[in-house]
Amino acid sequence: MQKRFIVGLGEALWDCLPEGTKLGGAPANFAFHTHQFGFDAMAISALGNDILGDQTRKELDQEGLHYIMPIVAYPTGTVQVSLDDEGVPTYDIKENVAWDNIPFNDEIEEVAKNARAVCFGSLAQRNSVSRETIHQFLAATPKDCLKIFDINLRQTFYTKEIIQESLTAADILKINDEELVTIGRLFGYPGLDMENKCWLILGKYNLKMLVLTCGVNGSYVFAPATKSFQETPKVEVADTVGAGDSFTGAFCAAILAGKSIKAAHKLAVEVSAYVCTQNFLRNSPVNSEFFSLVSTVSRSVSTIFPSVSKVSPNVLRSVVG
Repeated sequence: MQKRFIVGLGEALWDCLPEGTKLGGAPANFAFHTHQFGFDAMAISALGNDILGDQTRKELDQEGLHYIMPIVAYPTGTVQVSLDDEGVPTYDIKENVAWDNIPFNDEIEEVAKNARAVCFGSLAQRNSVSRETIHQFLAATPKDCLKIFDINLRQTFYTKEIIQESLTAADILKINDEELVTIGRLFGYPGLDMENKCWLILGKYNLKMLVLTCGVNGSYVFAPATKSFQETPKVEVADTVGAGDSFTGAFCAAILAGKSIKAAHKLAVEVSAYVCTQNFLRNSPVNSEFFSLVSTVSRSVSTIFPSVSKVSPNVLRSVVG
């Protein structure tokens, strides 16, 4: 029987951080997190014939993550990441790189035809080659495939048309509060408050859910006749790089496991809060607040995913990257 993968589709790149480089890109992060919750997951992108391309495959192999990343005649993607005093990143994303040129080949089409879920964003659609591949992939998915548009607006690499086409193809929109303001301006929604913008987008594009994250001010999930709110846990934030992808991965995994929106939302918030602490924890003594957070996430993981029944601090580090 053909495996049904949860797919992260789009940019594979290396985050060049103040403390060094690490493999990133929303699709690979998303696939990694869903994989850690016991699902068959796959990252789809493209790589250059270079050292970073070799290192990408090596790291994905070490994590046991399935991937399809053809070699193309462009360098493997990189992004220069700078963090402010609160750990919030800004990005300088290099152009004309491998993930701008993802080909839609027979192997990728076969995965699309059997996909259980796919997460895609706006960034990988900045170039027509990858944009066409993403939409061919979405068109080839079965009717029950959950399609998640994690909007991820970066720099000026998006247009109104790309966002509208993506919303039309999606079942779930994941967006943050700053991106919602941008979309409000772009779509001409003057005078509407945050919640009403969300309800309007949910209805206009016939979405199953809209997930809105607001940093320290909490997060919301909107669905027809349903609204869930979760406060953001108070943690020592090292940086927020990858936290949004862990949120999306945990939320998707819980929904596919048949859990309620409220339960999925709660897990996603706890997991992403843990991810925000990671650099801090690597460089600081593990304190009582850390163990309290580990305990909270462990209970949620064990409840939703019984196969992940015992979650120690070390295991949890692998679960949330």
